[in-house]
Amino acid sequence: MRGIVSPKLTDFLAVANNNIALAKQNNVQFTPSILRENLNKLGGLMSDSPSVNYVADKVFTLIDRTIAARVYSPAPDKPLPVLVHFHGGGHMCGSVALYDPICRHLASIAHCVVISVEYRLAPEYPYPAGLNDCEHALIHYAQLLDDVNHQDSVTIIGDSAGGAICTSLSMKSLTDKRLHIDQQILIYPSVDYTLTSPSLDSNGSGFLLETSRIKWYFEQYFQSTDSDILKQASPLYGAINANLPKTLIFTAGCDPLRYEGFAYANALSTAGVEVEHHSFDGMIHAYMLLHDLVKEECITTYQHIAEFMAKS
Repeated sequence: MRGIVSPKLTDFLAVANNNIALAKQNNVQFTPSILRENLNKLGGLMSDSPSVNYVADKVFTLIDRTIAARVYSPAPDKPLPVLVHFHGGGHMCGSVALYDPICRHLASIAHCVVISVEYRLAPEYPYPAGLNDCEHALIHYAQLLDDVNHQDSVTIIGDSAGGAICTSLSMKSLTDKRLHIDQQILIYPSVDYTLTSPSLDSNGSGFLLETSRIKWYFEQYFQSTDSDILKQASPLYGAINANLPKTLIFTAGCDPLRYEGFAYANALSTAGVEVEHHSFDGMIHAYMLLHDLVKEECITTYQHIAEFMAKS
């Protein structure tokens, strides 16, 4: 069933849909630079960027590369829980800089240490390069906290493709004991790369993120359209049992990824995992990047995250 969008987003979507129609009319093809530029423009809708006592750019140093990260703490002298953050953007867009306001809200409202990871992006670095970066950051996160007090508990959080990264790492943690994850927080997560979710049809046009763009993202990320490869990489079809971490999930009613978020929540619950699920029925994919337009929904999301973190 197609979602009914909030009136708060009507004008925004009218402009976005007009631009999408013009691009199609003029046969403008997707390119990484165009899509990255378009996503970065949403940064102008996150003018509310709270001050945080400690913010520092750090780096993981590996033999063949470095992985940049930004660390936030509202109280660097206090032992706070750690939240490792993986941004969204279809595995080929997004950045620590774009998500800076979101990480500041997370640190201040949820009162935790946030580590925002600048993982490699496709198509320059296809699957599993970015996932490998995030895995390294999760295993070695404490290397960046030498001057920040923190607890040993670790929660991972990601929106969209970042949610795919979280669920992929959680799945791997079942067999790789180096990956310690106490909880995962998923915001309109991508967990099914097979493009068979019903909401891709019902919500796949008119709500900013369109099914054609999702398909193109996945082609750049995997450099393949082989259905077996896509299914094998999809957390929804992977190992799901009671040993997966406690999970908080947010879905949006007008999101083409809506159904797979529900399906993953149901699969976890059926397996015996503790799951908390909140659905924002009038919201679209990426609503957290539209803070100025839907401030109430964004703040409510942060508050749910804070409550979830406080229970850990």
